[in-house]
Amino acid sequence: MKAADTEPEKKSEIVQRVQQVLTHYGLNASSATQKLGYSTTSKLYNILKGSEPSYPTLVDFLRQWPDLSPEWLMLGQGPMLRGENGGAAAVTLQPPKARDGQPAVNSGSVLVVTVGMDGEDNVELVPVNVQAGYTVQHNEAVFVSELPKYRLPRFERGKFRAFEVAGDSMEPTLNHNDIVVCSYVDNWRLLVPDDIYVIVTTESVMLKRIRARINSRTDEVILYSDNPHRRPYPVDASDITELWRVRGYISTYLPSAPDVTVERLWEVIEALGFDRGEVRRHLEENAPDSAPRAK
Repeated sequence: MKAADTEPEKKSEIVQRVQQVLTHYGLNASSATQKLGYSTTSKLYNILKGSEPSYPTLVDFLRQWPDLSPEWLMLGQGPMLRGENGGAAAVTLQPPKARDGQPAVNSGSVLVVTVGMDGEDNVELVPVNVQAGYTVQHNEAVFVSELPKYRLPRFERGKFRAFEVAGDSMEPTLNHNDIVVCSYVDNWRLLVPDDIYVIVTTESVMLKRIRARINSRTDEVILYSDNPHRRPYPVDASDITELWRVRGYISTYLPSAPDVTVERLWEVIEALGFDRGEVRRHLEENAPDSAPRAK
């Protein structure tokens, strides 16, 4: 897309907002042309290619979709939808960013989020039963807008998403049916090693530890489970579409009193000068070959 030399930012932003409108209503240039009553598709195709829409065209959009906010469409201010739209959430697209003057490493896809009537981002929940669909529809505005939405204390500012946990690969840290609340990682080079991440690929949604930064889309990424019976699982960085860092979790599981025997064993191990984390890693790396691989 080539922008004019005079106002490249403004032009790019307003074209992006027109694209968001079409995505929100599930339209392409052809179907939107029919909705707007235009005789040819050339006007919308030119806009999508980078031409700035005229004022009459923007008025046509507002007349056809009265729930659109004029301030948002024309100026980029406030939420996309008007406040009287029955509390419906607006959808915004967040392009990946680069920091420190170096190119960001990511999938290159655009993050789709929803905002409430106050203009603040929601926390969308991705339950287990829709995670298969999320792998292929995570960047579709209609799909994301239909996810359950919440506001959570301490997660009011930023791009957050919640995922339901399935399976035992992260036990004892996280348990089946727990819900992890995650922040979006827009530059994989800056991920925090040894933290827990939700990794979305073209085929699955996984919850694992990542122990090394991803410096290139050609890297192989090793995913680690906290369950010592699960062996590390490799994926290609090129297969990753989204990366979310776990920042907290919601659980109905309350641990019982600690096992005195196990705790005493750890005390002996540490008294002998061994690091607990190193012992855990040694057990993981030397798990029997028959142990199931994490998926």
